[in-house]
Amino acid sequence: MPSYTAPVNDIQFVLHTLLKASAQDIPGYDELEADFTAAVLEEAGKIASNVIAPLNEVGDKEGCVLENGVVRTPTGFKDAFEQMKEGGWTALDCDPDYGGQGMPVILGTAVGELFSAANQAFTMYQGLTHGAYSAIHAHGTDAQKAKWLPKMVSCEWTGTMNLTEPHCGTDLGLMRTKAVPQEDGSFKVTGQKIFISAGDHDMSDNVIHLVLAKIPGGPDGIKGVSLFIVPKYLVDEDGKVGASNGVSVGKLEEKMGIHGNSTCVMNFDDATGYLLGQEHKGMRAMFTMMNEARLGVAMQGMAQAEAAYQNAVIYAKDRLQGRAVTGTENPDGPADPLIVHPDIRRNLMDQKSFIEGARAFMLWGANLLDKSHRSGDAQAEGLVSLLTPVLKGFLTDKGLEMTVQAQQVYGGHGYIEDSGMSQFVRDARITQIYEGANGVQALDLVGRKLAAEGGKPIMGFFEMIKSFIKENEGDEALKKDFLDPLKAASKDLQAAGMFFMQNGMTNPNAALSGSYDFMHLFGHACLGLMWAQMGLAANEALASGIGDARFYETKLATGCYYMARQLPATALHLARIQSGAEPVMSLPAEAF
Repeated sequence: MPSYTAPVNDIQFVLHTLLKASAQDIPGYDELEADFTAAVLEEAGKIASNVIAPLNEVGDKEGCVLENGVVRTPTGFKDAFEQMKEGGWTALDCDPDYGGQGMPVILGTAVGELFSAANQAFTMYQGLTHGAYSAIHAHGTDAQKAKWLPKMVSCEWTGTMNLTEPHCGTDLGLMRTKAVPQEDGSFKVTGQKIFISAGDHDMSDNVIHLVLAKIPGGPDGIKGVSLFIVPKYLVDEDGKVGASNGVSVGKLEEKMGIHGNSTCVMNFDDATGYLLGQEHKGMRAMFTMMNEARLGVAMQGMAQAEAAYQNAVIYAKDRLQGRAVTGTENPDGPADPLIVHPDIRRNLMDQKSFIEGARAFMLWGANLLDKSHRSGDAQAEGLVSLLTPVLKGFLTDKGLEMTVQAQQVYGGHGYIEDSGMSQFVRDARITQIYEGANGVQALDLVGRKLAAEGGKPIMGFFEMIKSFIKENEGDEALKKDFLDPLKAASKDLQAAGMFFMQNGMTNPNAALSGSYDFMHLFGHACLGLMWAQMGLAANEALASGIGDARFYETKLATGCYYMARQLPATALHLARIQSGAEPVMSLPAEAF
C-alpha cells in the first residue's frame, strides 16, 4: 500500500521564506506566524497520513453502493469524516459568524493539499461543501445564511453543485431543469442532473444541493438561468431536518477513478427550492463556487503528483536493477538501486521540480484571493481571475503527467494494481475534466481573460516579471540560472499575446487554435517566476546562515533543473501558436 508524508517543510518554505505571509498587510495574516502554521500543518499531516491515507485504497476497491435510495460510503469513511468534523478541519477558513475559524484561504489551501494528496475521493465531500458554503455566504440573504451555513461549516450537512445535464455540459444555456414559482416565495424544481460529486452519502444528516434551473418565462439561453438551494430533506424554522424533498439518486456512475466519492445522477421531482441571489443571475452566484473549485482542482492535480512522487522516490531507492554506468554504487548487493540511473533521475527531477513550483504557484494564487477578498485589492482580483484558468488547466494537465511518470519508475509493477500507483493516475485524470474541462479553460483564458479590463491584468503580470528581473540582475548566479531563462519565457509569452492581438480579430480560429498551447506557455512562465523568486529566497536564506543549508541547496538545484530543462518548452508552445489556424483547421469535417 502506498504511503504519504505531509511535505510540511516545503509548504513552510513557500509560506514564510518566499511569501513572507505573516508580514503581509492582509487582515488575518498577522496570525500566520511560522510556529502557528507549522503546528496546524503537522496536525493536519498526522490525520492525512494516519487516518485518511489508509482509506485511499479501501475507497478505490470498495467504491460506493446505492442501497434503498441511500448511498453507502466505503468502510471507514464515516468514522474518518467524524474525526475531520470533530477536529474543526471542515471549518478552518470559514466565517466565525457561522462557526468557522476565520483563517485565510492560503492556510485552508495548504491544509487542503495534505488531505487531497492522502485521499482525494474522501476529501471531496468537504470540498464540495465548502464551495456551496461560499456561494451561499456570498449571495444568500441573512436568513438563508443563518439557516444553512452553520451546519454546512461543521459538515453536519454537506453540499453539492448541480450544473450538468445529460444533454448539456459546458453549454449550460441548453439546460431543461425548471423552477416554478410558488405563492410562498419558494420554487418547485424539476429535472435531472448528472455527474454530481458527493451527491448523496451516509456521512451527514442532510445534503444541500445548489441547483441551476430556469424559471419559466425567463430569457433564453444562459441569461435565463437561476440558482436554487434545494435540500435533500426539508428543514423547519427551528433548523430541524424533516421530510424528504423530492430529491433522489437515479444511479451511481461507474468511473475511471475517485471511486470513494459518490458521483450521482440526481433527480429533482417537484422538489422545494429557494432562490439564491437574483432571478436569472444564477451563473454569477455559481461562479463564486466555480472559481474556488478551480483553485481546489488545481491543488488536487498537484497533490496527486506529490503523493505519487513520494512513492516513486521510495521505490527508486529500494529497487535494485542494473549497475551504474560510472561504476558500482552498491557493491554488497547484486545490483544498484534504480535511482543511480540518469533516466530515473530525469524522471524524478521532472516530478520534483514541477511539484515544488506548482505548490508555490498554487499558494500564491490563494494569497491573491486573500488580498482580493480581505483587503479589497482590485489589482489582485484581476490577476487571480486571469491566472485561475492557468492554475486549473496547467497544474492538472502536468499533475496527471507526473503521476504517469511516477508510475513509470515502477516499470511493470506500476501497472499492477497491488502497487497502488495506478490509482494516482486514475484519480488525477478527472481533474482535467471537471469544474470546466481544460480545453474550455484555455478558451476562457484567450477569449475572455486576456482582454479583461483592457488587458490590465496581463500587462501587470509582465510588469511583475520585468521589475523582478531588473531588481535582481546584479546577482550573477541568479541571473544566469534563473533570470535569463525567465526573461526568455516572458518574451515568448508576450510574443504569443501579440500574435493573438494581430490575428485574433480577423481570424478568430488563429487565436483559438493556439489557446491550449498558450495556457501551457503561460503556466510554464508562472512556474518560471515562482522558481526565480524561490531561487532568490533560497540564496538569501543560505547567506543568512540560519536554517537547513542542505534544504536550500536542494531547492536551488531543483529550480535550476526546471529553468534549464522545462522552461524552454515556452519556445515550442510559441512556435505552435504562431503556426496559426491552418494546420488545425485544414481538414474538412468529413475527412476525420
